[in-house]
Amino acid sequence: MNYFTILTKKQLICFLVISFFTFTNLHAQNQYWTLFAKSIKMSTDVKLKFKITASIKVDTNDPDAWAGIWARVDTKNDETGFFDNMQDRAVVTNTWDTYVINGYIDKNSESLNFGGLCLFNGKFYFDNVKLFVENKATGKFDEIKLDNYDFEKTIVGKTVRDWDHNDIALRNPKNEKFSFSLVKDDPSKNLSLCIIGSDIKIIKTKIIGEREGYTPQIGTLVSMLNNLSHRVERTVKNLDQRELDHLHDEKANSIGALIMHLAAAEKIYQLYTFENRGFNEEEEKFWGPALSLDDAGRETYKGHDVEYYLNIYREVRAVTLAELKKRDDSWLQITNASRESNNHYYWFHVMEHQSSHLGQILFLKKRIPPASKINIEQKKKID
Repeated sequence: MNYFTILTKKQLICFLVISFFTFTNLHAQNQYWTLFAKSIKMSTDVKLKFKITASIKVDTNDPDAWAGIWARVDTKNDETGFFDNMQDRAVVTNTWDTYVINGYIDKNSESLNFGGLCLFNGKFYFDNVKLFVENKATGKFDEIKLDNYDFEKTIVGKTVRDWDHNDIALRNPKNEKFSFSLVKDDPSKNLSLCIIGSDIKIIKTKIIGEREGYTPQIGTLVSMLNNLSHRVERTVKNLDQRELDHLHDEKANSIGALIMHLAAAEKIYQLYTFENRGFNEEEEKFWGPALSLDDAGRETYKGHDVEYYLNIYREVRAVTLAELKKRDDSWLQITNASRESNNHYYWFHVMEHQSSHLGQILFLKKRIPPASKINIEQKKKID
């Protein structure tokens, strides 16, 4: 078949991890799971079915542990394509069986990303990962030959040959909580891939509720704040400087400025509620443009990479979490004499403020023109 070619540079992006597990914060989340993957570029003018099969078994005493195969179709316009990670039929049994994902691609598809994944503590076995794609002429499935589909090639270091362990959106290629080896688990089989997850303590933030180290209501508030900050980071962390600086129109704010705005708003409410004051002169110089946005924000925040903004954002949140640990639920009910609202309202506002601007960031992100279009427009102006 000529519908597909293997990419020379893997185009793996975050494969909707949020759809099946979310953890307390961005840095912690990658400690709980790992993957192996391939990415295939695709081009088709008709809708075609594909099928991924693999043999899997799981040996674990961890009730949260499971494994599966996953597949995600990335589209040309960055909209959601086909996705399945077997969450609804997770593999937890200690006997070999063959599992299947049935999906489709169409003329809007750009790449197919797929492989295996496992979560939490245990031994996770994989073998014979195969890809089949519908032949548009015959309607039958043709097998696309995958290098090292049966895991017979020696592991080099911590890398399974011809498979990728890194999803660039998550920035955690070497997860020390998991080890990879080849084993002869079944006399009737050749070598199989065995992934071992160990010493993993589970913290889930898709559950809104109490958190260790905080009183009940403050812990619940923290769980919501962290869920939103994770979603903000997940949305922006792959953007480059051009995308962070882009202005949708003359009245818009850039995404970089909006990240700073979220940090500035959280900072001012830290001062209101923890110190009963506003910005001092030095703080006003640094945070004022971010809090005000508009012309001040457009002029101040440009030319930085995403880590510049996220490091500031994370530093502010670290202060929030440390200060909230010092307080109890009764503190939430305190109303400052100079204001009409209590502390609980202010921190609710920080949370919903992040949610509001996350929607704005998502709107702006989808309207960033591709670099190729900008280059063409610049060339026209020069000509």
